[in-house]
Amino acid sequence: MKTAIWLYLFMFVAFFDLHAQYPILTPFAISLGAAPTFIGWMMGMYSLTHLPGNVLAGYWVDRYGSKRFITLSLAGAGMLLLYQAQVTDPWHLLVVRSISGFVLAFLSPACLAMLARLGRSRTHQGKLMAGNGLVHTFASVVSPAAGALLVAKVGFTIAFAALGAALIVIGALSFLFIPDLPPVKSDAPAHPEAVWPGSGQYGAAPAGGGIPWLFYGIPLALACSQGILFFELPLMKASQQSLLTSGMLFSMVSLGALFTLSLLFLHRYSPYVRTAAGAFALAMSFFGLAVDWPLPIAASLFCIGMAKGVVFPAMATLLASVSSAGRYGRVFSLLSVSSSIGAFIGPVVAGQLRDVVSPYFIAFFALMLALLLLGPGRFRTAPVPPAAS
Repeated sequence: MKTAIWLYLFMFVAFFDLHAQYPILTPFAISLGAAPTFIGWMMGMYSLTHLPGNVLAGYWVDRYGSKRFITLSLAGAGMLLLYQAQVTDPWHLLVVRSISGFVLAFLSPACLAMLARLGRSRTHQGKLMAGNGLVHTFASVVSPAAGALLVAKVGFTIAFAALGAALIVIGALSFLFIPDLPPVKSDAPAHPEAVWPGSGQYGAAPAGGGIPWLFYGIPLALACSQGILFFELPLMKASQQSLLTSGMLFSMVSLGALFTLSLLFLHRYSPYVRTAAGAFALAMSFFGLAVDWPLPIAASLFCIGMAKGVVFPAMATLLASVSSAGRYGRVFSLLSVSSSIGAFIGPVVAGQLRDVVSPYFIAFFALMLALLLLGPGRFRTAPVPPAAS
């Protein structure tokens, strides 16, 4: 438990730094002379360069452990932010963001693999994944507004330099306080409850065995919709009034996620059901934004956050439940790969088509298509087992 607490602490600061950039990157790019189409490509390239990093992380984390990749990813991202503070050309910003995408691609698979290995049972794994979601959400609640306020007070240069320095310090501390768990055999079960005798449903199956490939369309569509949202929000009239307004809108999404993550009784239900229900609710929220429903924008973003708070920990719990301990790195790297592809497609398509069709309708279509392709009965599920004594 002590390791999990340290990991949560470092992840909180890391996520705080990363989310603080969301409302200020687009205005920073505009101040350098970038057009909305170019900004869409910039955000997409950040996600595209995640792909080779995600693929490498899958095998390297399983082979060498998580610690070194958490430390190097945080420190490398901090150094790139220090350089980003000095950028004066949109193309230079594109290059820096592209390299940052590769460097940070190792962070999520490494953290999720370590958390999954710390789980003593499937129920305990679910709680650890929910804890990761809570830490992520706590950081993202205050960081967008804090980042916008920081830029308003000290400007882009000092703000990026301060965020970069904080990441470097956290990377150094992670090297000191996160243990280096030894690798395990690829067929070793995560815990005694990894296989239920006679169930014929859950097992220690490798990625692609107990997991149908169409399942990865869900995280792809989720990341696509999130990329569209992050691209579109700073360009709204309400956001363009001030950076602080933009930051507060981003924080509404996080508050909604925090609300559903606090509902601990949800972990009693099947992670598959939670994944499908959360994705459907998210699709309906984007459809409402696309048709300009009467709900205020802040309330709409809160609903989006509520759906995200249900689906993201459910996906991670589901993948950990059907995978062996020695393949956690590869399983979560596939999750990150699909998310990176979606995060690339989202802002690029939104930047190209926003004058033709509402980007929010594109997000709705992507989510509904992923749900239809998955379909009922394609995923072998079982009820959540009782908590370990």
